[in-house]
Amino acid sequence: MSSGSSSFKTISYDGLWGNNVAFAQQLALCPLLAVTTSATNGLGMGLSTAAVMMLSNGAVSAARKLITPEIRIPAFIVLIAAIVTVADMLINAYMHDLYKVLGLFIPLIVTNCVVLGRAESFAFHNPVLPSMLDGLMMGLGFTWALTLMGACREIIGSGTLFAYASLLLGDAFKFLEMVIIHDYHGYLLMILPPGGFLMMGFLLAGKRLIDARLERAAHSASLVQIQGHA
Repeated sequence: MSSGSSSFKTISYDGLWGNNVAFAQQLALCPLLAVTTSATNGLGMGLSTAAVMMLSNGAVSAARKLITPEIRIPAFIVLIAAIVTVADMLINAYMHDLYKVLGLFIPLIVTNCVVLGRAESFAFHNPVLPSMLDGLMMGLGFTWALTLMGACREIIGSGTLFAYASLLLGDAFKFLEMVIIHDYHGYLLMILPPGGFLMMGFLLAGKRLIDARLERAAHSASLVQIQGHA
C-alpha cells in the first residue's frame, strides 16, 4: 500500500468510521459489552487496546521479512503477548484502580481478534509507518466506540458521565467528571449485561442511519456535478 496522504486518509477513515472495529466489523464484542458500564472504563480499556494495536502492528511490520508464512500466527501472538504484558504491568503500576476495574480484560487483549486480525491482514503486508497508523486508527475507533457505549449506559443507568475518572485514570482527567441528571436514581438495567446488548443494538442502528444519509448525500452531490458538466 502506498504511504501517500490519500492512503493515510483512507486508513484513518476506515479505522475511525468506515471499518470501525465495533460498529462495522462487529468484533471484540466481549470487552465492548463487559467493561462499558461507564465511559471511564470504556476510555481506559480503549486507550490500552489502541496502544497495543499500534505497537504490535509496528513490531509485526518491522519483523515481517524475518517471519515465514508458516509460523506467522505463533510469531504474531508472541509479539502481541510481550507488548500486552508490558502494558498490563504499566497500568498496574501507574493506574492501579483502573487495573482493578478492568481486571482480566487487559491480559485478554492478547486474544483479541482485532489485534491479531490487523497484524495478519495489514501489518504483515505493509511498511512500518502505515501499519502503526492502521493500528492507531483502528484502536482509536475502538476507543470511541467503547467510550460512547459506556457514556450512554452510564448516563441512563446513573445520570453521571466519566464518574471517578480522576481516581481511575489520574488527576488530569478530573475535568471529565460530570453529573448529567441531578437527583436521578438511575435505570439499573442499562449497567447490567442486558443493557449492553440493548445499547449496542441502538448504536448499530444509529450508525446504519448515518451511513445511509451520507451515501444519499454523496449520490446527490455526484448527480449535481454530472449535471454541471453536461
